[in-house]
Amino acid sequence: MAGDIGPAQSENGGPDEAGKANSNGGEQRLSQKAIIDDPPSPFVVEWLSRTGGGKALDIAMGRGRHAIVLARSGFRTFGVDRQFDAVKHAIARADAQGLAVRGWCADLEQIALPRDAFDLVVVTRYLQRDLFPAIRHVVKRGGVVLYETFTVQQRRLGFGPTSPDHLLEPNELAQRFDGFDVLFSEEVASPEAVARLVARRR
Repeated sequence: MAGDIGPAQSENGGPDEAGKANSNGGEQRLSQKAIIDDPPSPFVVEWLSRTGGGKALDIAMGRGRHAIVLARSGFRTFGVDRQFDAVKHAIARADAQGLAVRGWCADLEQIALPRDAFDLVVVTRYLQRDLFPAIRHVVKRGGVVLYETFTVQQRRLGFGPTSPDHLLEPNELAQRFDGFDVLFSEEVASPEAVARLVARRR
């Protein structure tokens, strides 16, 4: 994986799971998913303390809310996002805190992830179904995937994504990691309707 910011990508965004959907329930820009004051997911923070060190990848990193936590926890941290400004901002935020985050600007609908490259992979508020096979293989054997994103139950809450392209079906996340060792799995309906999974590649 390239370690530097690449060329700016398309402005039309990707299948992000940001907090507010647009008027037609369509795609959100990845840069919207993490504003400056957006705290990291408590789920991610909790499980970081239970994983080993090594090399970590934050997929759809936005402005770096999780990449910075990863770097602070001692991981050699990489992040990928299709929005150039978001990647640039995440790297600057990390640098201001004396942390190293290497950012990669890429459209994952066009660019392949490397295989067997990371000890930890973090994905939050992002759903791109055709990316699941690549996520399964970008993590090393024995490595861990932390995944958290919205389910179809989110529609009942009146905010967030509404398109079925951006919402997991019941038990879908666990099924996508069939063959992994599931360390933790849950689906909750409030305050946000999300599925969470911690899975280790055998």
